[in-house]
Amino acid sequence: MLAWAQQFMDVSREATSEGAAVALPNFASRGTEPDEVQFLREQLNALQRDHQKLQQAIFEAAQIQRRLCAPRELSSGEYEVAGEIFPVRHLSGDFFKVAKIGAELGVILGDIAGKGFTAGIWQAHLMGLIQRAVKRHSGPADAVAEVNRELCSDENEPPIMALFFARIDRKNNLEYCNAGLPAPLLLRGNQPLERLDYGGPMLGATKDAKFETGKVTLNPGDMLVAYSDGVTECRNAADDEFEVERLIAAARAVNNVNASKALFSLLGRVLDFAESSSATDDLTALVVRRRGGIAPAQNRARKRDLSASHRRPTSVPRPKNSAGGGPVSNS
Repeated sequence: MLAWAQQFMDVSREATSEGAAVALPNFASRGTEPDEVQFLREQLNALQRDHQKLQQAIFEAAQIQRRLCAPRELSSGEYEVAGEIFPVRHLSGDFFKVAKIGAELGVILGDIAGKGFTAGIWQAHLMGLIQRAVKRHSGPADAVAEVNRELCSDENEPPIMALFFARIDRKNNLEYCNAGLPAPLLLRGNQPLERLDYGGPMLGATKDAKFETGKVTLNPGDMLVAYSDGVTECRNAADDEFEVERLIAAARAVNNVNASKALFSLLGRVLDFAESSSATDDLTALVVRRRGGIAPAQNRARKRDLSASHRRPTSVPRPKNSAGGGPVSNS
C-alpha cells in the first residue's frame, strides 16, 4: 500500500504542475480494494480543483498588478509616456507608475529583488511607500532616501529594491534619482547619448545610504528610455546577452516615432533576440518623449499667415453689373 500511495503522490504532483487531468494508475490490477481506489480518485480530483482555483487566483493577482501600474500609455502636455512589463512568472517584481504630482509629471520604475510570488506580494506595499515619499519631498534624492530609511526600518525584512524616480516640471527640467537600476538612456537627435546615472545604491541595504539628484532639460524631440536589467540581461539560445549596446542601437532606430511605437519596437527587438529562449528575469521598459516643436522662424511665419488669413478687409467693392446683368470685365 505504501508503494501505491507513493505512486499516487507522484501522479498528484504531475497533475498539479501541469494543470491537466491525469489518469490514475491501475490500482485494481494490483489487488487494491475498490473503496481505496475511489478514495484516491476523489483526492486527485480535489487536488485538480484546488490547482484550478490557485491558477485563477494568480491570474486575478496579475491583473491587479497591471492596474496598479496603469496607465500603460499617457499623454500629458508636450509629453508622451508608454510602459510595459513582461513578467517571467505570473507575478512581476518589476513595476512602474506615471502620474501627476501637483503641476509636475512623475515617473517611477522599480525592480524588486526576486521573482514571482515573493516579489509580487511586496509590490503594492513598496509602491505605497514611494508614492507617499514623492508627495512629501520635492527633491527626488530626498524622496528616495526616505523610502530607503522606511525599508531599512521595516521589521518584516522587505526585499532589496532598485528604483528610478524622476519629476518633469513646467519648464521641461527633469530632476531624477537612480538607485541601482541600469542608467536610463536620453537620446537627443544626432547629439551624443546621455545616461542618467546620478543617484545612489539599491534601497533596503544600508539605512544611512546617500543619494543625489541629477538634472537635465528635455528639448523638443528628446526621448528617455528607462528599463530594468531583465532587458539587457535577456539571453538567446547561444547564451549571449542582449546588452546595452544593442538597446542603444534599437533606441536610435526609433528616435523619430511616438512613445508607444518606440516602446514596442524596443521590446520586439529584445524578444526577437531571445527567439525561443525562456526569459529568466522580468522585462520592463518605459519611454518618455517630448513632442517635437516648430522652429521659431517657421512658427512666426505660420502665425503671420494665420493672422492674414483671418484678417477682415475694411471694405470690399461690390462688382458693377453690365446692362446684360453680368459683371463688368476690367480687361
